[in-house]
Amino acid sequence: MNETTPPDVGEDRSVLIVDDDRSFLQRLARAMEARGFEVATAETVADGLARVEASAPAYAVVDMRLGDGTGLDVISALKRHRPGARAIVLTGYGNIATAVTAVKMGAVDYLAKPADADDVVAALLASADHKPIPPENPMSADRVRWEHIQRVYELCGRNVSETARRLSMHRRTLQRILAKRAPR
Repeated sequence: MNETTPPDVGEDRSVLIVDDDRSFLQRLARAMEARGFEVATAETVADGLARVEASAPAYAVVDMRLGDGTGLDVISALKRHRPGARAIVLTGYGNIATAVTAVKMGAVDYLAKPADADDVVAALLASADHKPIPPENPMSADRVRWEHIQRVYELCGRNVSETARRLSMHRRTLQRILAKRAPR
């Protein structure tokens, strides 16, 4: 089995779900168990790293922003311990820059929260040569604007003043935009 081919359904179906939203974590864990996965959960980066160290799963679903760091650390550790593992990133604060970083670190997909369990399973089990169908509801103009602002913010090293200057925007306006969740 190589990195681009998911394990067969009959093979290892272990999945680690790392998310600091306890109710979402529990709902997704139950949904994944109902779909035949052997689920382990973690609410922090530290707990996720410990679970990977103890027994690296075949799959991982990791929240981007956690209370004690970034979920990308868990994906990086998973790829070191089990290179063929397939991981996806979930986040309510998604942007193109972090999606690119997640994929470079080994994630196979990047989904916006709240993600449906069927979408999570489809992303985990998709083969590398499978092209996803175009979205029924593409990004809105507000979302495209938000993505652009997030990209410039990341490129400016997360410096609000420099980002505001480059976007010809008042710093306080930018801070309000950055504090909000992504528009649909």
